[in-house]
Amino acid sequence: MLAAALEVTTGCVFIAAPTLVVQLLIGASLSSGGIAIARVGGCGLLSLGLACWPSRNGVTAQAVSALFTYNLLTALYLGYLSLVGGFAGYLLWPAFAVHSLLSVLLAGPVYQAARKEWLGIHFPQITIEIASEVVVSPKVEAETKSKTAPSNSRVA
Repeated sequence: MLAAALEVTTGCVFIAAPTLVVQLLIGASLSSGGIAIARVGGCGLLSLGLACWPSRNGVTAQAVSALFTYNLLTALYLGYLSLVGGFAGYLLWPAFAVHSLLSVLLAGPVYQAARKEWLGIHFPQITIEIASEVVVSPKVEAETKSKTAPSNSRVA
């Protein structure tokens, strides 16, 4: 939830004030084309955050994977901008630290989700109890009937 909230907030700030964010982040100015692209990127971050926002049922493996990938790549790129690109802004290293920390925090859940999918581990089927009557899916019902049906091997 923290990662999704951070992306929603950053997206909104990029949409509202792209030149301020870029000045604080990397210490550079933007042309009119750069402002337009920064706002499109802000829309993307806003969308990513909203798409990955946890629902009542929890967080999906795809959402965690998306946030992990974004934060890992962003941390690597921010580090590259500072060390190789020569950029320096007040928020560059703090942004690098936040994205790195989120990458580390999301790595465990991403690994567990990928491992479960790779091993083919699925959750057991859940039946729904309605007024003391168990409702079973048609697939399970057909399997149960075929197992309990008498065999015709003794018919002469």
